Amino acid sequence: MRIIVILLSALLIACSATKQSAETLNRNEQMNIHNKINYIEIPAKNVESAKKFFGSVFGWSFVDYGPDYCSFGDQGVDGGFFKSELTVSTQNGSPLIVLYSSNLEVTQSKIEISGGSIIKPIFSFPGGRRFHFSDPNGNEYAAWSE
Repeated sequence: MRIIVILLSALLIACSATKQSAETLNRNEQMNIHNKINYIEIPAKNVESAKKFFGSVFGWSFVDYGPDYCSFGDQGVDGGFFKSELTVSTQNGSPLIVLYSSNLEVTQSKIEISGGSIIKPIFSFPGGRRFHFSDPNGNEYAAWSE
C-alpha cells in the first residue's frame, strides 16, 4: 500500500510539473507556433497618440523602435504601430481587431475620454454585445462582452 501511495504521489508531482512547464512556455515558443497568427501591425498617423490612447484605455505598454514604430505585447497577440497616413476600417475591407471587455460601458467611456470615437453604439450579436470605435488615428476596432 505504501508503495502505491509513493507511486501515486510521484505521478501527481510529474503531471503537475508537466502542466506547469506547458503553461510557462517562454514568449518566443508561444509566438513561434507554425501557421498561427503571432503579430499584427497597425498603421498610425501619429505613433505617440496611438501609444497614449491604448496605454490609457487598455493599459498597454510599448517598446519604441525609432520615431516611426513601436511594439506592444501580451495583448492576446503581439503587434506594433507603424507611421502611415492610411487607416483600417471595415468599410474599406480591413480586418476588424476585436478586444474583449468585461464591462462595455466602462470601456466605451474610457475610449471617449481618451480621444476615441464611437462608430457603432453597443448592439447585440450572436454571442454577446459589442460596439465599434476608432482610435485618435482613425483606425476602427470593436470591443465585445458576453
